[in-house]
Amino acid sequence: MLRILHQIFKVGTITEPLASSERFDVLGAQLKTAVRQRFQGSLAIRLVDAGSCNGCELEIHAANNAYYDIERFGMHFTASPRFADLLLVTGPVSINMKTALEMTYDAMPSPKLVVAMGDCAVNCGVFGKGNYAIAGTVADIIPVDAVIHGCPPSPTDLIQGILACLNDA
Repeated sequence: MLRILHQIFKVGTITEPLASSERFDVLGAQLKTAVRQRFQGSLAIRLVDAGSCNGCELEIHAANNAYYDIERFGMHFTASPRFADLLLVTGPVSINMKTALEMTYDAMPSPKLVVAMGDCAVNCGVFGKGNYAIAGTVADIIPVDAVIHGCPPSPTDLIQGILACLNDA
């Protein structure tokens, strides 16, 4: 135990430098304005992992942490699709998740907004569309309003994609 503590003190703290958040803050301010105008200040998001590798979920959690804090822009995640304004889907839709995704989409109140996040949700990515376990892309199963490319997309890309979805709808 003491050997490990000694090594920790000798090496010190090794972290990555913080990324510039200027672009994120500008996009966030635009998003806050769009959310305030369209949803009276609060956008409820329901996240569905349709079969991803969890890379996109890690970036979503990063966007929700104390550094990025997307809740300051009026966005929050909800556990029930009945209260959701936007459905955020990650990963290619596996055969096992196809019905669950359709039921989640049907349970959402209108108007429904759907964002496919990550290359896997958009074009099945590394999993391949012809895979025996993959039902297809998100757009093959339910209508998609916006896509966010990347593997995985950054929190800034997430904000930009949701903003594009709100501006187009």
